[in-house]
Amino acid sequence: MRYCINCCIHLLPNDLHRQCFRCRGPDHSNQKCPVCRGENKIPLYTDRKQMKWLAVLEVRTDHCESWNGFFCLRKGKLCSLMFGLIIMTLVMVSYILTGAKHGLLLIPSPFHYGAFASNPSLMDNESLSDMKDYYQPSKINISYVKDYPSIKLIIDTITSKIEFITRQRPDLEELRKQEPHMFSVIPNKFLPNSKNPCWYEEYRGNTTTDPYATNSYALYSKRFRIIFDYLRKVFWNHLYHYEDKHYRLRCLPHFYIIGQPKCGTTDLYDRLRLHPDVRFSAIKEPHWWTRKRFGIIRLRDGFQDRYPVEDYLDLFDLAAHQIQSVLQSDAVKERGKRNNIIIGEASASTMWDNNAWIFFYDNSTEGEPPFLIQDFIHAFQPNAKLIIMLRDPVERLYSDYLYFASANKSAEDFHEKVAESLQLFEGCVLDFSLRACVYNNTLNNAMPVRLQVGLYVVYLLDWLTVFNKDQILVLRLEDHASNMRYTMHMVFQFLDLGPLSEKQEALITKSPASNTRRPEDRSLGPMLPTTKAILRDFYRPFNTKLAQVLFDDAFLWKRT
Repeated sequence: MRYCINCCIHLLPNDLHRQCFRCRGPDHSNQKCPVCRGENKIPLYTDRKQMKWLAVLEVRTDHCESWNGFFCLRKGKLCSLMFGLIIMTLVMVSYILTGAKHGLLLIPSPFHYGAFASNPSLMDNESLSDMKDYYQPSKINISYVKDYPSIKLIIDTITSKIEFITRQRPDLEELRKQEPHMFSVIPNKFLPNSKNPCWYEEYRGNTTTDPYATNSYALYSKRFRIIFDYLRKVFWNHLYHYEDKHYRLRCLPHFYIIGQPKCGTTDLYDRLRLHPDVRFSAIKEPHWWTRKRFGIIRLRDGFQDRYPVEDYLDLFDLAAHQIQSVLQSDAVKERGKRNNIIIGEASASTMWDNNAWIFFYDNSTEGEPPFLIQDFIHAFQPNAKLIIMLRDPVERLYSDYLYFASANKSAEDFHEKVAESLQLFEGCVLDFSLRACVYNNTLNNAMPVRLQVGLYVVYLLDWLTVFNKDQILVLRLEDHASNMRYTMHMVFQFLDLGPLSEKQEALITKSPASNTRRPEDRSLGPMLPTTKAILRDFYRPFNTKLAQVLFDDAFLWKRT
């Protein structure tokens, strides 16, 4: 088999020349053609076997005499280009299929997906409790979506769905049905000669009985065991004996520091505990009302055994012992004086964390919790006092991120997490009420950063449905940091605490701030300006409503 020496086209067997008719043309002269005469050729012969596509039978020594070699070269380049394009196409198809499998690709409109995507198969009256299997957190990668106008569209959608609707309070009988044991332990009335809510409870154990043997706080945490070891030693010394029976003094807190996280609650707690008339629980943040009574020990570990109310009351035994000493003193017995020692509790989750309701209360309405923490606290303590410390929600969120994020912390990473959380929140409010989204456990766990904690007014309005406004003191961290003496005086007055000496007041107001930002977190610097602008827009309508409720424009946080 032979090929044309110019264009590599297959020659017919009877073609004596080594060029195809196309190369020779109609005016070809065998006498004049150097090829036909055998000039400038080096013949290469084979054994007449079929050759491969790239085989060359005759090679010309002088290519300058014809442009045919140039065209052959162009064809080679074209083949190489086509081959490269095929390889690139295969690589891209592989990437697309792999990305789709792992959920890493952007959808056509990356700013309008959500945790609760609209589904026409769902009925309008279907609650979030029925949505636990339907809800699936999105895995869309928006790591580099930093376009402010685009994300602003998400915020505009959320803002358009905001409605502050007053919730319906459950009646007392409904609460009793939900927590019968709690109502059997805590009485309706407390001791009249004590400012703090306390009562005597009969103790049926003997001297060999460990009163804290089953306390869940002691069982599950090593750092609390030292506290309970001390309580065991002094327990029998503080029992009250009457008519051959033993009684122990039980107490609930007089006031609660209910929120918010990363807003200065630890600093307020550390200063208040220095007051001679203030005591706190043995553990700063028991989280009993929000988590432990539902069996949540650590959020990442799921549900465990529920902590009974007795375990919670044990945390106030140290303070109860001191109150009992005052009650049994001659001044109280003979002169009719009153115990002025009060107990506080400082779980910063109390104000906002109602996420466990969906697993325990089934009779929800449109995905909203039928019972909230404040319903139960008010049922037992209608006169309780509540302290709330807030800060600019934009700065609070960044502080929260720096404190709880474990690795790869950066301003860029924070920006990405904010963008993703906004998309998840948008997806929820498109289908459900604001309250349903704020109290939804699945959504809150899916969001990379806790946007919902900064929606202060949503929680405050729900607390105001059960407590009077004069029972709640709302402070700003910014004011506390700039004028600590003033804010502490506000707290003392709110709790009706007695006057302090100059030395005591100086000790409380001049001690260093507690729980400040860690040095390694400070080195990361502030958040990106774009992130701050996005969060300002997101929180603005909520801050506006908060300022209206409190009649104080400082809660707009315009100058921070």
